[in-house]
Amino acid sequence: MLHQPEQLDLMFQALADPNRRQMVQRLCEGPASVSELAAPLQMTLSAVVQHLAVLEGAGLVRSQKLGRVRTCQLDTQALRAAERWISERRSLWERRFDRLGAFLAEQDQDLKKGGGK
Repeated sequence: MLHQPEQLDLMFQALADPNRRQMVQRLCEGPASVSELAAPLQMTLSAVVQHLAVLEGAGLVRSQKLGRVRTCQLDTQALRAAERWISERRSLWERRFDRLGAFLAEQDQDLKKGGGK
């Protein structure tokens, strides 16, 4: 799914908003109705629905309507894909910092050897 840069862009754009992150945080606890998601937020129900549409468009949330109640749940696969993308970058930088640390330690030893003569 995240082999497409556009999908990754949509996901991070969706998570850029603090209200949507709060909704995602709530959905980490389990499925919730739109009303339950809206309760702690200082916005109208229609604004919450718009935010949910962004989260759904990014693939982070799925919803299902049963009767008059729309229930939302987190798509953990999408979160795992984003986590994998972040982890790959973190690993790259950790390797670079390890190499830099080794290089600096080598330089320090060379300076100590040269300064002792």
